[in-house]
Amino acid sequence: MKTAIITDSNSGITQSEAKELGIFVVPMPVLIDGEVFYEDLTISQEQFYEKLKGDANVSTSQPNPLDVAEIWDKALETYDEIVYIPMSSGLSETCHTLSHFAETEERFKGKVYVVDNQRISVTQRQSALDGIKMAKEGKSGKEIADWLIETKMTSSIYIMVDTLKYLKKGGRLTPAVAAIGTLLHIKPVLQIQGFKLDQYAKVRKLSAAKEVMLDAVKKDIQTRFSKEYEEGKLTVAIAHTENFAEAEKFKGEVMQAFPKAEFTAIDPLSLSVSCHIGPGALACACAIKY
Repeated sequence: MKTAIITDSNSGITQSEAKELGIFVVPMPVLIDGEVFYEDLTISQEQFYEKLKGDANVSTSQPNPLDVAEIWDKALETYDEIVYIPMSSGLSETCHTLSHFAETEERFKGKVYVVDNQRISVTQRQSALDGIKMAKEGKSGKEIADWLIETKMTSSIYIMVDTLKYLKKGGRLTPAVAAIGTLLHIKPVLQIQGFKLDQYAKVRKLSAAKEVMLDAVKKDIQTRFSKEYEEGKLTVAIAHTENFAEAEKFKGEVMQAFPKAEFTAIDPLSLSVSCHIGPGALACACAIKY
């Protein structure tokens, strides 16, 4: 039984990386001034931020199920089953839409497992890597999907937002709150604990934001992941939005703070997340590994 692993570009896995890993990545659509672009296919990170900072009308969209079905069909030409790992259902309806599609479309019944394990960005990447490892061990699609769902809450992401402009633009802050926050140079630190993007803390300096994020991961290790950390089964990673230089600097601090964890990646956040928080963001994440 051969099982294919498929994820989407919210994982940060590029099309070229997907070929190296032997998996498939569904490119996520983004709408810019009414035109549809596909991440890493018809628009690059650089082109996206040029549009975003130029005040283009940018929004996200679900992938067309028929486009996803085409990728599933291609995979099933050489694989018996598929484990599909989309972005968290707490951040998009995509997971529910495709789960229903897999259950009702006759040719996919019993062959495609859509995993709702509440991941995004570098934690979603880790799920894909876990799936690859399990598939190589000969695990079935159901076994892989079951493990990913059982461990869905074993990750955390903390994100420092550098500007309030895009949270305001997306309606996630009132104009008054955004104006006061900008005046006071407030940089919110947000968190993703499986579902929604929630506020975690407020700071005024990058150094304070990094300290808050590191302390948050330390607390997670102490209260949730102490066993995995001691056993070397915890991963840490960094994500950012057009902020690679700071992400590189932060890597040393993260590795020093968590010497028993495996550092796995410095990844740009997906366009689906970036359009809501804007450039300059920095994130620290942890997740257990298979």
